[in-house]
Amino acid sequence: MIPFVAFSLRRAWQGFWRNGVMSIAASATMAFMLTLLAGFWVVQTGLSAGLDFVESKVQVRAFIKDDASTADINALQVKVAAMPEVAGVDFITKDQALADFTAREAQAGHEDLVKYLDSNPLHASLDIRLKDPKQHGDVVDLLTGASVVDHVLPVEDVVDRLLAVTNVIRTIGLILLAAVGITVLFIVVNTIRLAVVARATEIEIMRLVGASDAFVRWPFIFEGALVGFIGAGVTLLLYAVAAEPLSGVLAQYFEVPPLALSALTREILVLTLGTGLGLGSIGAWLSVRRYLAR
Repeated sequence: MIPFVAFSLRRAWQGFWRNGVMSIAASATMAFMLTLLAGFWVVQTGLSAGLDFVESKVQVRAFIKDDASTADINALQVKVAAMPEVAGVDFITKDQALADFTAREAQAGHEDLVKYLDSNPLHASLDIRLKDPKQHGDVVDLLTGASVVDHVLPVEDVVDRLLAVTNVIRTIGLILLAAVGITVLFIVVNTIRLAVVARATEIEIMRLVGASDAFVRWPFIFEGALVGFIGAGVTLLLYAVAAEPLSGVLAQYFEVPPLALSALTREILVLTLGTGLGLGSIGAWLSVRRYLAR
Protein backbone atom coordinates (compact mmCIF):
# COMPACT_ATOMS: atom_id res chain seq x y z
CA MET A 1 0.00 0.00 0.00
CA ILE A 2 2.74 2.47 0.95
CA PRO A 3 4.75 1.84 -2.26
CA PHE A 4 1.57 2.41 -4.29
CA VAL A 5 0.87 5.71 -2.49
CA ALA A 6 4.50 6.79 -2.97
CA PHE A 7 4.29 5.89 -6.68
CA SER A 8 1.01 7.80 -7.06
CA LEU A 9 2.39 10.88 -5.33
CA ARG A 10 5.54 10.83 -7.48
CA ARG A 11 3.48 10.52 -10.66
CA ALA A 12 1.16 13.29 -9.48
CA TRP A 13 4.12 15.62 -8.97
CA GLN A 14 5.51 14.79 -12.38
CA GLY A 15 2.12 15.25 -14.01
CA PHE A 16 1.62 18.61 -12.29
CA TRP A 17 4.79 20.05 -13.83
CA ARG A 18 4.33 18.30 -17.17
CA ASN A 19 1.30 20.57 -17.72
CA GLY A 20 2.84 23.41 -15.74
CA VAL A 21 0.94 26.34 -17.26
CA MET A 22 -2.51 24.79 -16.82
CA SER A 23 -1.60 23.43 -13.39
CA ILE A 24 -0.42 26.84 -12.17
CA ALA A 25 -3.54 28.48 -13.65
CA ALA A 26 -5.74 25.95 -11.87
CA SER A 27 -3.84 26.50 -8.59
CA ALA A 28 -4.14 30.29 -8.94
CA THR A 29 -7.89 30.08 -9.58
CA MET A 30 -8.23 27.68 -6.65
CA ALA A 31 -6.34 30.13 -4.44
CA PHE A 32 -8.63 32.95 -5.59
CA MET A 33 -11.74 30.95 -4.75
CA LEU A 34 -10.40 29.82 -1.37
CA THR A 35 -9.37 33.39 -0.53
CA LEU A 36 -12.92 34.50 -1.25
CA LEU A 37 -14.20 31.66 0.92
CA ALA A 38 -11.90 32.51 3.83
CA GLY A 39 -12.68 36.21 3.47
CA PHE A 40 -16.40 35.52 3.39
CA TRP A 41 -16.08 33.40 6.54
CA VAL A 42 -14.19 36.16 8.37
CA VAL A 43 -16.60 38.88 7.23
CA GLN A 44 -19.54 36.71 8.20
CA THR A 45 -18.03 36.28 11.66
CA GLY A 46 -17.53 40.03 11.93
CA LEU A 47 -21.04 40.66 10.69
CA SER A 48 -22.50 38.27 13.25
CA ALA A 49 -20.49 39.90 16.02
CA GLY A 50 -21.56 43.34 14.84
CA LEU A 51 -25.18 42.25 14.58
CA ASP A 52 -25.09 40.82 18.11
CA PHE A 53 -23.57 44.08 19.34
CA VAL A 54 -26.19 46.21 17.59
CA GLU A 55 -29.01 43.93 18.69
CA SER A 56 -27.86 44.35 22.29
CA LYS A 57 -28.39 48.10 21.83
CA VAL A 58 -31.86 47.79 20.29
CA GLN A 59 -34.49 48.96 22.76
CA VAL A 60 -38.20 49.49 22.81
CA ARG A 61 -38.83 53.09 23.84
CA ALA A 62 -42.25 54.12 25.09
CA PHE A 63 -42.87 57.84 25.58
CA ILE A 64 -44.94 58.70 28.64
CA LYS A 65 -47.74 61.25 28.67
CA ASP A 66 -46.94 64.43 30.58
CA ASP A 67 -49.99 64.08 32.81
CA ALA A 68 -49.25 60.45 33.82
CA SER A 69 -49.01 59.87 37.56
CA THR A 70 -45.92 58.40 39.21
CA ALA A 71 -47.96 55.49 40.56
CA ASP A 72 -49.24 54.54 37.10
CA ILE A 73 -45.75 54.81 35.60
CA ASN A 74 -44.27 52.60 38.33
CA ALA A 75 -47.03 50.04 37.87
CA LEU A 76 -46.38 49.86 34.13
CA GLN A 77 -42.62 49.59 34.71
CA VAL A 78 -43.10 46.65 37.08
CA LYS A 79 -45.50 44.95 34.68
CA VAL A 80 -43.14 45.29 31.73
CA ALA A 81 -40.10 44.16 33.74
CA ALA A 82 -41.95 40.96 34.65
CA MET A 83 -42.32 39.92 30.99
CA PRO A 84 -40.08 36.99 29.93
CA GLU A 85 -38.86 38.85 26.82
CA VAL A 86 -37.52 41.79 28.84
CA ALA A 87 -33.95 42.01 30.14
CA GLY A 88 -34.42 45.34 31.95
CA VAL A 89 -36.41 48.57 32.11
CA ASP A 90 -35.08 52.11 32.66
CA PHE A 91 -37.23 55.16 33.38
CA ILE A 92 -35.92 58.33 31.75
CA THR A 93 -37.34 61.56 33.16
CA LYS A 94 -38.05 64.65 31.07
CA ASP A 95 -35.05 66.45 32.52
CA GLN A 96 -32.74 63.50 31.90
CA ALA A 97 -34.03 63.17 28.32
CA LEU A 98 -33.26 66.85 27.70
CA ALA A 99 -29.80 66.51 29.24
CA ASP A 100 -29.06 63.45 27.07
CA PHE A 101 -30.22 65.32 23.96
CA THR A 102 -28.02 68.30 24.80
CA ALA A 103 -25.00 66.04 25.35
CA ARG A 104 -25.51 64.27 22.01
CA GLU A 105 -25.81 67.55 20.14
CA ALA A 106 -22.68 68.92 21.80
CA GLN A 107 -20.76 65.76 20.95
CA ALA A 108 -21.85 66.09 17.31
CA GLY A 109 -20.67 69.72 17.27
CA HIS A 110 -24.15 71.18 16.76
CA GLU A 111 -25.33 74.49 18.14
CA ASP A 112 -27.13 74.34 21.49
CA LEU A 113 -30.74 75.10 20.58
CA VAL A 114 -32.10 74.21 23.99
CA LYS A 115 -31.35 77.71 25.28
CA TYR A 116 -33.97 79.07 22.90
CA LEU A 117 -36.75 76.91 24.36
CA ASP A 118 -39.20 78.23 26.94
CA SER A 119 -39.96 74.72 28.25
CA ASN A 120 -38.84 71.13 27.91
CA PRO A 121 -40.66 69.62 24.87
CA LEU A 122 -39.41 66.09 25.41
CA HIS A 123 -41.39 63.27 27.01
CA ALA A 124 -40.31 61.02 29.80
CA SER A 125 -39.86 57.47 28.56
CA LEU A 126 -39.48 53.84 29.46
CA ASP A 127 -36.48 52.22 27.72
CA ILE A 128 -36.92 48.45 27.56
CA ARG A 129 -33.91 46.22 26.90
CA LEU A 130 -34.92 42.95 25.21
CA LYS A 131 -33.34 39.53 25.58
CA ASP A 132 -33.98 38.95 21.87
CA PRO A 133 -34.84 42.00 19.73
CA LYS A 134 -36.87 39.81 17.37
CA GLN A 135 -39.24 39.00 20.23
CA HIS A 136 -40.62 42.51 20.63
CA GLY A 137 -44.24 42.04 19.56
CA ASP A 138 -45.83 41.35 22.96
CA VAL A 139 -43.86 44.14 24.64
CA VAL A 140 -44.92 46.69 22.02
CA ASP A 141 -48.54 45.55 22.26
CA LEU A 142 -48.56 45.93 26.04
CA LEU A 143 -47.03 49.40 25.87
CA THR A 144 -49.30 50.56 23.06
CA GLY A 145 -52.35 49.60 25.09
CA ALA A 146 -51.18 51.32 28.28
CA SER A 147 -53.09 54.49 29.19
CA VAL A 148 -49.97 56.38 30.33
CA VAL A 149 -48.08 55.79 27.05
CA ASP A 150 -48.19 58.54 24.43
CA HIS A 151 -46.53 56.51 21.63
CA VAL A 152 -43.97 53.75 21.06
CA LEU A 153 -41.02 53.89 18.67
CA PRO A 154 -41.35 51.31 15.84
CA VAL A 155 -38.45 49.02 16.84
CA GLU A 156 -39.53 46.40 14.30
CA ASP A 157 -38.17 48.61 11.50
CA VAL A 158 -34.70 48.56 13.03
CA VAL A 159 -34.74 44.78 13.53
CA ASP A 160 -36.05 44.16 10.01
CA ARG A 161 -33.31 46.32 8.48
CA LEU A 162 -30.62 44.50 10.44
CA LEU A 163 -31.88 41.10 9.34
CA ALA A 164 -32.30 42.27 5.74
CA VAL A 165 -28.68 43.49 5.54
CA THR A 166 -27.41 40.22 7.01
CA ASN A 167 -29.44 38.08 4.60
CA VAL A 168 -28.39 40.10 1.55
CA ILE A 169 -24.69 39.81 2.41
CA ARG A 170 -25.00 36.08 3.05
CA THR A 171 -26.87 35.50 -0.21
CA ILE A 172 -24.45 37.51 -2.34
CA GLY A 173 -21.48 35.79 -0.73
CA LEU A 174 -22.87 32.31 -1.28
CA ILE A 175 -23.75 33.04 -4.94
CA LEU A 176 -20.27 34.43 -5.56
CA LEU A 177 -18.60 31.44 -3.93
CA ALA A 178 -20.77 28.99 -5.87
CA ALA A 179 -19.91 30.67 -9.17
CA VAL A 180 -16.17 30.69 -8.47
CA GLY A 181 -16.33 27.11 -7.14
CA ILE A 182 -17.92 25.88 -10.37
CA THR A 183 -15.24 27.73 -12.34
CA VAL A 184 -12.49 26.10 -10.27
CA LEU A 185 -14.03 22.66 -10.74
CA PHE A 186 -14.22 23.23 -14.51
CA ILE A 187 -10.57 24.30 -14.68
CA VAL A 188 -9.39 21.35 -12.59
CA VAL A 189 -11.38 18.90 -14.72
CA ASN A 190 -9.87 20.27 -17.92
CA THR A 191 -6.36 20.44 -16.47
CA ILE A 192 -6.46 16.77 -15.48
CA ARG A 193 -8.10 15.89 -18.80
CA LEU A 194 -5.13 17.40 -20.63
CA ALA A 195 -2.80 15.37 -18.45
CA VAL A 196 -4.78 12.21 -19.21
CA VAL A 197 -4.72 12.87 -22.97
CA ALA A 198 -0.98 13.60 -22.86
CA ARG A 199 -0.40 10.24 -21.21
CA ALA A 200 -3.00 8.29 -23.19
CA THR A 201 -0.48 5.91 -24.72
CA GLU A 202 1.13 5.22 -21.36
CA ILE A 203 -2.28 4.56 -19.81
CA GLU A 204 -3.26 2.15 -22.59
CA ILE A 205 -0.03 0.19 -22.13
CA MET A 206 -0.64 0.03 -18.36
CA ARG A 207 -4.15 -1.30 -18.93
CA LEU A 208 -2.90 -3.88 -21.48
CA VAL A 209 -0.45 -5.29 -18.93
CA GLY A 210 -3.22 -5.63 -16.34
CA ALA A 211 -3.18 -2.36 -14.39
CA SER A 212 -6.46 -1.76 -12.60
CA ASP A 213 -8.52 1.39 -13.01
CA ALA A 214 -7.58 2.37 -9.45
CA PHE A 215 -3.88 2.11 -10.29
CA VAL A 216 -4.41 4.44 -13.24
CA ARG A 217 -6.82 6.78 -11.48
CA TRP A 218 -5.09 7.59 -8.18
CA PRO A 219 -2.05 9.49 -9.55
CA PHE A 220 -4.44 11.87 -11.28
CA ILE A 221 -6.57 12.25 -8.16
CA PHE A 222 -3.44 13.10 -6.18
CA GLU A 223 -2.54 15.60 -8.89
CA GLY A 224 -5.92 17.30 -8.49
CA ALA A 225 -5.47 17.24 -4.72
CA LEU A 226 -2.05 18.86 -5.21
CA VAL A 227 -3.70 21.72 -7.10
CA GLY A 228 -6.10 22.17 -4.17
CA PHE A 229 -3.30 21.92 -1.62
CA ILE A 230 -1.21 24.60 -3.34
CA GLY A 231 -4.25 26.88 -3.62
CA ALA A 232 -5.00 26.35 0.07
CA GLY A 233 -1.39 27.06 0.99
CA VAL A 234 -1.44 30.38 -0.86
CA THR A 235 -4.73 31.30 0.82
CA LEU A 236 -3.45 30.48 4.30
CA LEU A 237 -0.29 32.50 3.66
CA LEU A 238 -2.39 35.51 2.62
CA TYR A 239 -4.60 35.01 5.67
CA ALA A 240 -1.57 34.95 8.00
CA VAL A 241 -0.28 38.22 6.53
CA ALA A 242 -3.66 40.01 6.51
CA ALA A 243 -5.14 38.73 9.79
CA GLU A 244 -4.18 41.61 12.07
CA PRO A 245 -4.94 44.49 9.63
CA LEU A 246 -8.25 42.81 8.75
CA SER A 247 -9.16 42.55 12.42
CA GLY A 248 -8.75 46.32 12.82
CA VAL A 249 -10.80 47.05 9.70
CA LEU A 250 -13.64 44.81 10.87
CA ALA A 251 -13.58 46.40 14.32
CA GLN A 252 -13.85 49.87 12.77
CA TYR A 253 -16.52 48.92 10.22
CA PHE A 254 -18.76 46.88 12.50
CA GLU A 255 -18.02 49.04 15.57
CA VAL A 256 -17.27 46.10 17.82
CA PRO A 257 -14.12 45.19 19.79
CA PRO A 258 -11.36 43.83 17.50
CA LEU A 259 -12.05 40.26 16.47
CA ALA A 260 -9.60 37.67 17.73
CA LEU A 261 -8.91 36.20 14.31
CA SER A 262 -6.46 33.79 15.91
CA ALA A 263 -9.51 32.01 17.31
CA LEU A 264 -10.70 31.49 13.72
CA THR A 265 -7.41 29.99 12.55
CA ARG A 266 -8.49 26.39 13.09
CA GLU A 267 -11.82 26.96 11.32
CA ILE A 268 -10.11 28.72 8.38
CA LEU A 269 -7.47 25.97 8.19
CA VAL A 270 -10.02 23.15 8.10
CA LEU A 271 -12.36 25.01 5.73
CA THR A 272 -9.63 26.01 3.29
CA LEU A 273 -7.75 22.71 3.18
CA GLY A 274 -10.94 20.65 3.11
CA THR A 275 -12.47 22.66 0.28
CA GLY A 276 -9.25 22.82 -1.74
CA LEU A 277 -8.42 19.12 -1.45
CA GLY A 278 -12.06 18.18 -1.99
CA LEU A 279 -12.56 20.27 -5.14
CA GLY A 280 -9.23 19.19 -6.60
CA SER A 281 -9.82 15.51 -5.93
CA ILE A 282 -13.42 15.55 -7.16
CA GLY A 283 -12.47 17.41 -10.34
CA ALA A 284 -9.68 14.92 -11.08
CA TRP A 285 -11.93 11.94 -10.32
CA LEU A 286 -14.62 13.21 -12.71
CA SER A 287 -12.08 13.76 -15.47
CA VAL A 288 -10.39 10.35 -15.17
CA ARG A 289 -13.70 8.56 -14.68
CA ARG A 290 -14.98 9.83 -18.02
CA TYR A 291 -11.80 8.69 -19.78
CA LEU A 292 -11.72 5.23 -18.16
CA ALA A 293 -15.39 4.69 -18.95
CA ARG A 294 -14.69 4.71 -22.68
